[in-house]
Amino acid sequence: MLTKTQGIVISYIRYGETSIIVKIFTRELGLKAYIVNGVRSSKAKSKMGFYQPLTLLELVVYDKENSKLNRISEIKLAKAFQRIPFDFLRSGIAMFIAEALGKSIYEGYQNESLFDYLMDAIQLLDEEKARLSHYPIAFLWETSRYLGFAPDDANEFFEELKENLTKQIDWDPEIRYLNQLITDSFNFNEKIPAIIRKNLLDHMLIFYSKHLEQQSEWKSVKVLRQMMG
Repeated sequence: MLTKTQGIVISYIRYGETSIIVKIFTRELGLKAYIVNGVRSSKAKSKMGFYQPLTLLELVVYDKENSKLNRISEIKLAKAFQRIPFDFLRSGIAMFIAEALGKSIYEGYQNESLFDYLMDAIQLLDEEKARLSHYPIAFLWETSRYLGFAPDDANEFFEELKENLTKQIDWDPEIRYLNQLITDSFNFNEKIPAIIRKNLLDHMLIFYSKHLEQQSEWKSVKVLRQMMG
C-alpha cells in the first residue's frame, strides 16, 4: 500500500556496496526503516543529501504490514535548511538531536504530537534567532514531555536523580536555571555559566538513561561539548 507522509531522517547505515538502510520517523506510520538501493553509486537517481540526519522530507512510501524493511516511492525535501549543514555548531546540535531521537523512539512508534513538535523544533534550529547555547537542554526537556516522562518542575527532576548526584554539591543554581528554562523553553536567553549548562546536560543524559531502554553511550556528546565550550 502506498502512503503519503512527512518524515524526519533519524539515521542510516550502509548496506552492500551502494545501498543504505535509513530510519525515518514518519507522521502517519511512525518510525520505519527503508532500504534505498544504489543511492551511493555515481549514477544514483536519488541523492544521499536526502538521508542526512534530521532532513525533513515529503514522502510516498510502500508500507507492507509486518515488513521490517520497506521502500520509498517518491521523495522530496519538505524544508531546505539554510544554516544547519553549513554551521558547525548547528550541525553538532543536529547530530546530538538525531542520536537522542534514535535512543528515544522504537520501530513502529507513532506519535503525531511529537512529530509536529519535532518539525517545529528542528526548523527553529535552522533559524538565526535560535538560542544555541541552551538548545540541547531545552530540546531534551521538551521532548521528554511529548514522550511522557517529564517531571512537573526542576525540584522533582533533581529529586528523581538524587541517587545519581554528588550530595556535597549545592545544585540550587542548576535548579533555578532549569525552572526558568522550563518556563521559557527555546526562548530562554539568560547568560548562564558554562559549568552549569554542562552539569545540567549531564543530569539530562542520566535522566534519559533512567527512562529509556537504550542504555548505550552517547557518541555525539563529546563533540557537542567541544563545540559549545
